Amino acid sequence: MLSNENLKSQVSNLIDSKKEIPIDLSKNVLINPETGYKEFKTSKSVKRVLQSMNLPVKDEIAVTGLTTKIQGSKPGPNIAIIGELDGLPVPGHPFEDKKTHAAHACGHHIQLGNMLASLIGLNNKEILDNLSGSVTFIAVPAEEYVEIEWRSTERDNGRVEFLGGKQEFVKLGEFDDVDISMMTHARGNFSGFGYGGTGNGLIAKFIEFRGKSSHAGGDPHLGINALNAANLALMGIHSNRETFVDSDHIRVHPIITKGGFVVNQVPEIVTMETFVRGSSIEAIKNANLKVDNALRAGAMAVGAEVKITTLPGYFPLSHDQNLTNIYKDNLEFSNNQNIELGHGGGSTDMGDLAHLMPVIHPYVGGATEASAHTSGFLIEDYNLSVIEAGKMMAYTVIDLLSENANLAKKIITDHNPHYTKSKYLKVMRDLSNIEVSNYNLDL
Repeated sequence: MLSNENLKSQVSNLIDSKKEIPIDLSKNVLINPETGYKEFKTSKSVKRVLQSMNLPVKDEIAVTGLTTKIQGSKPGPNIAIIGELDGLPVPGHPFEDKKTHAAHACGHHIQLGNMLASLIGLNNKEILDNLSGSVTFIAVPAEEYVEIEWRSTERDNGRVEFLGGKQEFVKLGEFDDVDISMMTHARGNFSGFGYGGTGNGLIAKFIEFRGKSSHAGGDPHLGINALNAANLALMGIHSNRETFVDSDHIRVHPIITKGGFVVNQVPEIVTMETFVRGSSIEAIKNANLKVDNALRAGAMAVGAEVKITTLPGYFPLSHDQNLTNIYKDNLEFSNNQNIELGHGGGSTDMGDLAHLMPVIHPYVGGATEASAHTSGFLIEDYNLSVIEAGKMMAYTVIDLLSENANLAKKIITDHNPHYTKSKYLKVMRDLSNIEVSNYNLDL
């Protein structure tokens, strides 16, 4: 049996020898961005590369997702390395799709690259002969929780149940045989690697205010202004912000997606979307009640109707400490600059997986100083974000599955998951709710 140091050296050489393949994939995905559950070109690009390596591919999972698996010489735990397929609408991004405004302004294209780099390093007979267990490479759709109205329609039509891709994968059983999961996310204004930390979860909401149309100039008194209801609701939400406890990290950030049809008509239908984020499920639920009260109050004030659709979002993110320690050791082994992260206000469906199994979700730099989800976010250092990030995950797999997978088995045994799969799905489904409140006194 080869030492872990020797195995890691071989993995590094294998990845370096074919580094153009994962980098080219990342750059190809960058110029062909697609939003969640619509990543057909992206999925095909990943599939072509996997098939060129003579690997079996299971595709069309949750519409566009796909997986492949490699097997060590002995049975053992199954480790998932994950990449995400989707971009998000970011008008003005240099690589946006001009028709859809989709862009990779969060770095998911390099996730697919570093996932592939890990695969290239591990998919070697001499490496696999020293491993006990398997590695599943998973490209998931729809991590960016956007286009809520459209995805809700897809849900109503039965194409998906959950708006997040990993959630849908869990429901479909694609994580049933996975024991540990990891992925590496890009980050702007950041150098080296970041590990550990926590992240917010969220509840999503789609809101429709319905009033009564009338001529805005001639007969405004005959109408019920749905836009006024929405604006009052926004004021109510803002008036609650001082009640949010700092340690709960509450974030509520609504947008109006439709403010009326024409300017000379009293707005009859106005729609909004919002997230309610927080660092715990309890805190999120508490803030959500305040948001709902504000929405009802806006409709009540003008005598409108409000339909509040509450959707399960993402669970708060945490990392398995034992798994994190192994990953950190590999960063130091490779002399990569690294820092331990604190709490982040964003959300990811890796938080859902963290409630089911041990996970890590480290960050890698190499991007511009711009914030993610903005037009200025671009990857500049592909060697760091794709190649080095891929090596770090491959090294971690070696530590986990070498020596009869003793480290992986200990992590699995010591980990206490929050939910079973069935309990998780129940909690998710219980979060779904549609409420209609009509305050029109004429009815």
